[in-house]
Amino acid sequence: MPAPAGTQPPTAPPPASAAPRRRRLPVVLTLVVLLVLAGVGVFVTRPGPVAGWLGDDAEPAPAAAGATPEPDPSEVLAASDPNAPLPTPEGVRAALDPLVTAAPLGDRVNVSVADVTSGQTLFAKGADDGTVPASVTKLATGVTVLAARGPGYRIPTRAVAGAKAGEVVIVGGGDPTLAVDKKGYYPGAARLDDLAAQVRTALGGTAPTSVIVDGSVYSGPVYGPGWDDDIPTGGYGGAMTALMTDGARKDPGAESGGAERVAEPDLAAGRSFARLLGVPASAVKRGTAPAQAPATGGTPAPGSELGVVQSPPLIRLVDIMISESDNLVAEGLARQVALARNQPASFDGAAAAMDAEVAELGLPADEITLSDGSGLSRRNRISPSLLTDLIRLAASPDHPELAGIFGGLPVGGWSGTLDDRYRGAPGTAAGAGAVRAKTGTLTGVHSIAGLVTTADGRLLTFAVLTDHASGGTDTAQPALDRITAALAGCGCA
Repeated sequence: MPAPAGTQPPTAPPPASAAPRRRRLPVVLTLVVLLVLAGVGVFVTRPGPVAGWLGDDAEPAPAAAGATPEPDPSEVLAASDPNAPLPTPEGVRAALDPLVTAAPLGDRVNVSVADVTSGQTLFAKGADDGTVPASVTKLATGVTVLAARGPGYRIPTRAVAGAKAGEVVIVGGGDPTLAVDKKGYYPGAARLDDLAAQVRTALGGTAPTSVIVDGSVYSGPVYGPGWDDDIPTGGYGGAMTALMTDGARKDPGAESGGAERVAEPDLAAGRSFARLLGVPASAVKRGTAPAQAPATGGTPAPGSELGVVQSPPLIRLVDIMISESDNLVAEGLARQVALARNQPASFDGAAAAMDAEVAELGLPADEITLSDGSGLSRRNRISPSLLTDLIRLAASPDHPELAGIFGGLPVGGWSGTLDDRYRGAPGTAAGAGAVRAKTGTLTGVHSIAGLVTTADGRLLTFAVLTDHASGGTDTAQPALDRITAALAGCGCA
């Protein structure tokens, strides 16, 4: 059986000398976003807007005396040429027609291919038909959260004084990457040990006695509509609560993919916070923060803030969501869209808010219907042409804030969910290093959408979705890869 949405079969481990893949993300993402955007005339460099969104200093730190400056990183992907010849629809059709009817893809293969610079449609087959997108949904999640919140927004986790002396309320803001300490799963995550230190300072001589977990910013069911029955326990999904640590992983050292998740992430995080404060686990319960009362005396008044920690900026969370196909991060980001649009932070509220954000961006909202933000739901429908429109919009110089979706796109034969693709399967080699795309997989559903540089250097956007696939992952994915590799390998004049 294929893995859940956006996941891939286990790949060979990296060499012993290599850092774990998730720790390479910041370098990988910076290279990819610069090279992709340079090809479409949206060259974003640091310092500049991205530096501000990331919280970087405006100027690079000077090298230490006597130190040898580090060389500029080499290009991993060849930059595209905006003056390269445009493929013709006839040439693209000749290259793709024999491939889109491959038996493993089944009888409903919907495809859109367009030129990024001009917007010209080069190939369309069922391009406007809503199709189950699986984890390709995350492209819509990334664009809508960047539009609604902005690349530099950080999700807060707060602690406030409770109604009783010594009572501490931890208020979850929806940060799925929050860590307990420096051993957390996500690089650069906000940490509970930092928050606990702030609380102890704010309380002065008052010893914490209990912890209240306030996750009321979220509402509705914790599992998504349309999720397969095994998703809550299979490691690729989990309960969505406004307070969690390490994406609800039981073990923050577990690598990406099917990591075991805790059943009640909010209470698990609350107990970790209580331990840091010296409060017994038995003194942890759910509740809500009191309204802020006027200050009296020397102790913090009920509802007054005792401390706050902030998530990495959304541009980094979008990187992680797309590169690792992280479903819980995706659902957390979808709910940020809901909160930004004053909608309930639930599955339904987030889906409605994302649909509305798509319409506000000027895209055809009748070609997208969502039930979640991760793509685990089989109720989601997105047309291939909407996806290529979405990618072109994100590449537009009119929307530099949306360019954050490109940084995390896996690179064919090199990174993320495309690390082990475009390598050994016949007819796919041309896509290695030329295809940057988000993938999606559910049983019977296979999808891929992103960017490809042709042999002549022209940058195209594509989306290929099938939700009636007859082949499994081992045959359907190479069939998809042959389609995108054909675009990479031809001038298609």
